[in-house]
Amino acid sequence: MTVHSGGCHCGNIRLSFSSDVDPSGLEIRACQCAFCTRHGSRAAADPNGRLVVSIEDKSRLQVYRFGLRTADYLLCRECGVYVAAIAGAGGDARAIVIVNALDERERFSREPVPVRYDAETREQRLARRGSAWMPVEIQGM
Repeated sequence: MTVHSGGCHCGNIRLSFSSDVDPSGLEIRACQCAFCTRHGSRAAADPNGRLVVSIEDKSRLQVYRFGLRTADYLLCRECGVYVAAIAGAGGDARAIVIVNALDERERFSREPVPVRYDAETREQRLARRGSAWMPVEIQGM
């Protein structure tokens, strides 16, 4: 697997995204909800990959929930960068990585696919995330 590193601007949150899929072939999604559009979000996940989120100072981590409250959106309180979203907990936790927070973000060159999830029920949303998002490990929380 290839490891793609990244994180927030100030370095408090570090990312390690592992995938066998070439970055130029990975589907990039541009969620059209108000939160994601305001952040210019470009999200990716490889269900066969893995994301590791390392937090240096958890007091500088902002966890935000909204809508159906089915995921935690991770932002840095220090520099304001949105880095990932996580659904579930423990060994069942799944995540997306925000491509803009990766060091080599230009390698993820596919045009983002605009997506809308407003019509999903809570159960549909959890099922989609369980199958389409990737395993995640959080260090430092």
